[in-house]
Amino acid sequence: MAIRHLLTAARRSRNPARALPAVRSHSTAVAAATAPSLPSPPTPTAMIYDRLAESVKQKLKQLESPDPRFLQHNSPHPTLASHTEILSAPLTRVTTLPSGLRVATESTLSSRTATVGVFSDAGSRFETEETNGTAHFLEHMIFKGTERRSARELEEEIENMGGHLNAYTSREQTTYYAKVMDKNVPQALDILSDILQNSKFEESRINRERDVILREMEEVEGQTEEVIFDHLHATAFQYTPLGRTILGPAENIKTIGKEHLRNYISTHYTAPRMVIAASGAVKHEDIVEQVKKLFTKLSTDTTTASELVAKQPAIFTGSEVRILDDDIPLAQFAVAFEGASWTDPDSIALMVMQSMLGSWNKSAGGGKHMGSELAQRVGINEIAESMMAFNTNYKDTGLFGVYAVAKVSSHF
Repeated sequence: MAIRHLLTAARRSRNPARALPAVRSHSTAVAAATAPSLPSPPTPTAMIYDRLAESVKQKLKQLESPDPRFLQHNSPHPTLASHTEILSAPLTRVTTLPSGLRVATESTLSSRTATVGVFSDAGSRFETEETNGTAHFLEHMIFKGTERRSARELEEEIENMGGHLNAYTSREQTTYYAKVMDKNVPQALDILSDILQNSKFEESRINRERDVILREMEEVEGQTEEVIFDHLHATAFQYTPLGRTILGPAENIKTIGKEHLRNYISTHYTAPRMVIAASGAVKHEDIVEQVKKLFTKLSTDTTTASELVAKQPAIFTGSEVRILDDDIPLAQFAVAFEGASWTDPDSIALMVMQSMLGSWNKSAGGGKHMGSELAQRVGINEIAESMMAFNTNYKDTGLFGVYAVAKVSSHF
């Protein structure tokens, strides 16, 4: 009985604690009922994005009539300005002389070396069938002695200054350039002007160089890649000057003489078709003054390369050439379509596309997972031994395509 009384007393003592929340909740409900109700927000007349747009419009209206204090040193209207000075590349400066000869420079005065070159709109495209190969022949002969320097003296002069003198010929261009130290830039320009204006073209040298070029042609015939691109141009631009090879046929090489070389210089090495370019440790004003003094014998014929191209334009012909040789285990081929000229806006897009397609070579390091997606698929699936996208631009046309080397059993 005593235990039951104790349990009953304990239960009674717990009842007020249980009732406390009910009392508190009742008082809260009474307070909420007596408090005044808050007004509801007005219905929005526009969505949040519309209100943001309106605020932007208000700010733009303020810009139309800005505070004159902010116009003291500038204008609210944007102007077209060159940003070349703040870019990483140096400023390109171009000066055209009265003769039509252009001088272009990019100065990097912090450098200790410089490169100077003569770029001429003269290549195999501007030859006839009878003179095809003269531009390349001239490139060989230009270093074989002048009225002031023999071939040996020319070589020793370049070697003594620690420089490098070279040249190359393409279908539309011939270039002669020298890489020297900054102090030797005037001497390099003097050499370039001398070989281009005062070459002697001795018959003994011509005969000797003729044999060298014929041997070079035999070596090129063994380089399948060079042969394929020659055939590609020949079939893509049939019966046009752009379809001819740079070296020319052997029959022409055997007959080219001193008069052919001099005629080619007087006809195509003209001032309006040439550019003297210099970069590195050079000053534009100094280069211009030196060019004025040195390049005084160039022809001033106003006929431009573009005018010559217009007379004999390159016409693209869809066709194919197949040369079968069962002794060769690999198939080498190039597939191309007509590309863009240098001035065509699409040329930039094709350059980007070429970079996206990329290249791959089985013998090169890096593995199969390097390069573009196309290169990776070619490597992983072992479709070809090598592949390369190419984009060649000319004055009025171009070639864009893919060159590949694959086993005969592969399906590229």
